[in-house]
Amino acid sequence: MTAFGAILGLLIAIILIIRKSNPAYSLILGAIIGGLAGGVSLTETVNLMISGVKDVTPAIVRILTAGILAGILIKTEAATKIAETIIDKLGEKRAILALALSALILTAIGVFVDVAVITVSPIALAIAKRLKISKMSMLLAMIGGGKCGNVISPNPNTIAAAENFGASLSSVMWANIIPAIIGLIATVSISKLLINKGEKVIEVEDIQESKEMPSFFGSVIGPIVTIVLLALRPIAGINIDPLLALPIGGLVGIVVMGKTSKLKESMEYGLQKMSGVAILLVGTGTIAGIIKNSTLKDVILSGLSKANISEQLIAPIAGALMSGATASTTAGATIASATFSGAVLSAGVSAVLGAAMINAGATVFDHLPHGSFFHSTGGATNVSLNERLKLIPYETAVGATIAFSSTLLAIFF
Repeated sequence: MTAFGAILGLLIAIILIIRKSNPAYSLILGAIIGGLAGGVSLTETVNLMISGVKDVTPAIVRILTAGILAGILIKTEAATKIAETIIDKLGEKRAILALALSALILTAIGVFVDVAVITVSPIALAIAKRLKISKMSMLLAMIGGGKCGNVISPNPNTIAAAENFGASLSSVMWANIIPAIIGLIATVSISKLLINKGEKVIEVEDIQESKEMPSFFGSVIGPIVTIVLLALRPIAGINIDPLLALPIGGLVGIVVMGKTSKLKESMEYGLQKMSGVAILLVGTGTIAGIIKNSTLKDVILSGLSKANISEQLIAPIAGALMSGATASTTAGATIASATFSGAVLSAGVSAVLGAAMINAGATVFDHLPHGSFFHSTGGATNVSLNERLKLIPYETAVGATIAFSSTLLAIFF
């Protein structure tokens, strides 16, 4: 199948997504048109699309079970407790660092980036008003921290990248620890430059402290159990699949917190959040099936060769381009890893580092306006559209820093 068909299908999907069409249906339609325009029959096009969905099915199953941990962290207010504790311990003098670190940790333990920002934003708004920190500075701190946490998390993007490369989830998470730290430093540094730039917080709602909030120990025990279970494979050779490790961690956490009465509510919330991602991944699977079986990979590899760019760089470049096309870390990492994993591995890159670089690359453009993340984070912090648009270059700089750091580590170490 020709590269033209794959490119046309992807462009149509992008245009539809920008025009606010449902992302999953947009990707499916793009896949159909791409296959037909690429020179294959309708029957073969459908077969390629189904093949692409089959490739991401194991990741979808693991993502659905991950919803148990995510739902428990949110609905038991464990995520809020963790964020409040971090901010309280670091103090107002380190407010920017506290906000970034809170979002990083929440995302790293399995909370979605947008949910992490929404969770921290009430505290962030109160601090920003008191210290006269601009909305742009406050929001970038949380978004940048979330991006850093996302590349070391058991979130859908990491699961999909690891699955498509056949790599251990825990190993892919650990591979980006240093890039995440470097990204955090970049986030704090850039956010401080924006403290007096743009709109300031004028009014905030009073934060009502919940009497049912769990202890800090109870809040973190679930994520700790999950991380320990996932770490058993590289440390002791004991393979606990994420399909088991993530829900077990959540269930242990809710028992320790004494919040078992909220288990049903938490599971329903987690399933609701992950169902949207699972449906999106079905759409990404169809377009990935078309791209994977086209000559687009060969065209890109040829272009890199003519430009004297190492084939190893295809991983972060593919992650960045696909995240920009879909305005989604999950969709970007899934399409890039499903399509280019073979080419990356053929270039001599290990499965773990290939998945890590694509995951890092997927943070570069995942915040563009045609995605939900752009609007949900702006709405949570009452940032105007104009201010939110001005923040894009700074968000891109943080994502690029993470991707660049991940790539350097993979090349030299």
